[in-house]
Amino acid sequence: MEITEVRIYLREEAKLKAYATITFDGSFVVHNMRVIDGKNGLFVAMPSRKKKDGTHQDIAHPITADLRKKIEEAVLSEYNKTLANPPQRPEPPAEISSPEEFSTGNLDIATDTK
Repeated sequence: MEITEVRIYLREEAKLKAYATITFDGSFVVHNMRVIDGKNGLFVAMPSRKKKDGTHQDIAHPITADLRKKIEEAVLSEYNKTLANPPQRPEPPAEISSPEEFSTGNLDIATDTK
């Protein structure tokens, strides 16, 4: 599986530094990854949703440590390039505030209502 595109959307917040969209093999995209400034430096957080109990659950995430490292390296590399050469007028991605907003044509993604 190859990473074929990484897009960075800079943010001006204390810990949230950017959103990232990553495309695999030119045919599968993951939106709403986040570049976070943590206590040990920058890291990439996978897209997640907030559960009713206040905890967060990843929506998508790599299974292997190797793929996680590959994703983090690609996203942080593109983040650093974008910081060095910021776009004139960045357009942030459409943030998804609830699972009900996930829909594609006639296919709605089911959500766990437990």
